[in-house]
Amino acid sequence: MTATVNWQDRINPVVRDIPPSGIRRFFDLATEMKGVVSLGVGEPDFVTPWHIREACVYSLEKGYTMYTSNNGLLELREAIARDLAETYRVVYNPGNEILITVGVSEGLDLALRTLLSPGDEVLIPEPSYVSYAPCITLAGGRPVYLKTSVDNGFQVTAEMVEKAVTPATKVLLLCYPNNPTGATISRKNLLEIAEVAIARDLVVISDEIYEKLTYIGEHTCVPSLPGMRDRTILLNGFSKSHAMTGWRVGYAAGNPDFIAAMRKIHQYTMLCAPITAQMAALEALKNGKSQMKKMVEQYSRRRRLVLHAFREMGLPCFEPGGAFYAFPEIRQTGLSSEEFAEQLLKEVKVAVVPGSAFGQQGEGHIRCSYAASIDDLNEAFKRMKLFLKRRMGRGIVLKGSFVKTGPVPEGKLQSL
Repeated sequence: MTATVNWQDRINPVVRDIPPSGIRRFFDLATEMKGVVSLGVGEPDFVTPWHIREACVYSLEKGYTMYTSNNGLLELREAIARDLAETYRVVYNPGNEILITVGVSEGLDLALRTLLSPGDEVLIPEPSYVSYAPCITLAGGRPVYLKTSVDNGFQVTAEMVEKAVTPATKVLLLCYPNNPTGATISRKNLLEIAEVAIARDLVVISDEIYEKLTYIGEHTCVPSLPGMRDRTILLNGFSKSHAMTGWRVGYAAGNPDFIAAMRKIHQYTMLCAPITAQMAALEALKNGKSQMKKMVEQYSRRRRLVLHAFREMGLPCFEPGGAFYAFPEIRQTGLSSEEFAEQLLKEVKVAVVPGSAFGQQGEGHIRCSYAASIDDLNEAFKRMKLFLKRRMGRGIVLKGSFVKTGPVPEGKLQSL
């Protein structure tokens, strides 16, 4: 007699009921097909600058293969504190107010697990990054969505926050520049939101991983606002700004009591970020500004050209002020965002992410990353135009107008 285990019955129902990542689903599909051009994953096409990689190699040659403290390398925390003070005039003690994490993803998980008790509500803007709601659920909380749209520039407002607050509301989770929309948020809006957060005693988790990739206006660091330093958990890292996605180095900054509580979970589950990656991050902060600036300039040029390409296709597209994503509207094709993404991949081998992966407010859109190379962008848009032409040939008329884009260059993508 063979003993079998019904593993579906053994899996935690909370875990069982969480859907797989909509981003990873299309990424996995794309990797199984030959000749696919992927605009799906937010992966810079730049290789980590050599001087940063060299710092890692040198650290290995010097024998840096041990654990660091749970807090992370003190020298790295000091460099982060200097950068925040110089850039935003917000001061943190590197000794007990900064924690090095394994990317912002771990930082978010730690913050939510430290903050939430069962049933606590977290306000999040929608469309929202795919991991936010699942991480809230896994921490025992309940996500409550603040529905943004192209009509308000995908910006959360104080009025939205005020209307959504209940006695169970504990946290407001912000991400600007935003993934997936590329939206930024005005300082005026943030100041008004800060007033509500203070009045309603909300903790703010501010995911600012894309802050260096701001093209329109200036980024406002949430803890730099009056009264917000001590009620904000700031999350940031090196993945996007320094093309260090695979290095997995991020950080959390905040009140020392809260950072100490986050560290308890961190020390039992992760211990520390890899020391070689931390050494590389230190080099990025010390000497990586010029290379970072060049990459950001390239993203900004691609951003404008991508907007021009979508206009030529007849797909309305909100102008992203930051990050490296465009969020064009595809409703006029008659397809849902999932259908559009699946058929685009099947018919012309271009991978994008359906907007529905980012919540109900994302339906009718697709997310396209312009962190891809210029050659890949050229090829992807050529194929997308062919796909849309075929759709039009089936009786679908595209009535697109460029939405809130501002001036864009008249040249083609090849002009870069």
